[in-house]
Amino acid sequence: MRFLSKDEIDSFLSQRNYDIRLSHNARWIDQKCTPDVISIIADCIVNYVVEKGNDFFSSMDIWHNDYTVEYVESIFKKPNPDETKARNEYDKFFQQPMELMAYAGVLEKKKDKNRNFYRIANEDIMEYLSLRDRNALTFLQCYITKVLTDSGLIGLFNGFFNNTSKENFENLKESYEDFIIAHTPINGRTECRRIFTKVINPLAFLHGTEGTEKGRLSKHKITYDMLMYNRDNFRDIYSDKPKDMTRSEYEKTAKISINKDLTKYMSAKAKKIVRIYNDQFRDGITEVTYDKQHIGDMATHIHHIFPEADYPTICHYIENLIALTPTQHLNYAHPNGNTQKINREYQHICLLAKSDTIRDDIEHHTEPIYSFEKFLYVLFIGLERDSFSQIENGDYDGLVTAINLAYSA
Repeated sequence: MRFLSKDEIDSFLSQRNYDIRLSHNARWIDQKCTPDVISIIADCIVNYVVEKGNDFFSSMDIWHNDYTVEYVESIFKKPNPDETKARNEYDKFFQQPMELMAYAGVLEKKKDKNRNFYRIANEDIMEYLSLRDRNALTFLQCYITKVLTDSGLIGLFNGFFNNTSKENFENLKESYEDFIIAHTPINGRTECRRIFTKVINPLAFLHGTEGTEKGRLSKHKITYDMLMYNRDNFRDIYSDKPKDMTRSEYEKTAKISINKDLTKYMSAKAKKIVRIYNDQFRDGITEVTYDKQHIGDMATHIHHIFPEADYPTICHYIENLIALTPTQHLNYAHPNGNTQKINREYQHICLLAKSDTIRDDIEHHTEPIYSFEKFLYVLFIGLERDSFSQIENGDYDGLVTAINLAYSA
């Protein structure tokens, strides 16, 4: 498993013609095809194939797999798939992303009587999708652009993104509806409009423009959380916290409810991302090199700098995770191997080391996975200091100074 570049995704997509005028396929994208849903369905497929082998499977095989039942039910708050009333909802939840993957060529599809069966056609893309929502969004943006280009529609969308007026929006929406009705089995505008949202908004986010919300031109630019099925925005949770109140006190006072199953799942995926990144770009060695005794030692443990149990809202941030050797993790980061305790002095060292990793990633990779802004947010939550919200993007000297000051008291 490895990280793919946008060029590699475009190269994969370039091998196919997705012209809707030729395929007449109305299900190349659908209502449930949000980045987070696509990513978790891809993850469920990858786990199923690891367990069962890459033979043909149905959507029912995936949704009844133990891994899927455990996570989809708890994370997306869907009813148990064994319940009769859940069949239609689960069918859409799995079938729609799987149909998108099949049309894109990530899955191979065959029909047996009235049932659809699939198997993985491109393992690299499937694993890339399974890693995180951001990967699925990047793929979606490339895929949607390619489909619109092949179908002769990209000019209409680019025209809107260049001038996001209400008139241009209405013209684009009507033109898209006319096109879909003319070239696919869909014959109702209501269904076209539901799907239109999934087409325009990922591209609007890419272009940094308005898109659509509730069928109308959005009042503001499309934000990342608006593209998700689960629209929890953890940053909003603390936007009203008084400065003189601690995070834990505010959580109790405001009666904040956090989907623990979701954060646990996302935390596990984040650990996988950091491990893959460290293996691919840092030769698998420890991120903490201040201790010369361990320079060049292999990092087989992924450690939460701010503990998952105490900081659930940032446990899934890769900026809060660091690759360590077993000795660094269980002897230094956790005193005497007690994972319930944190060595504050070593936590300080880990944050400085993580800042080095993040800086190297951002400055030397055209498609970095780390975010300076997200690291600031992790520090803001973990150290409860407003100074981190005032540091300008890319000010690493100011960042290091603020970290040192936080541990000098």
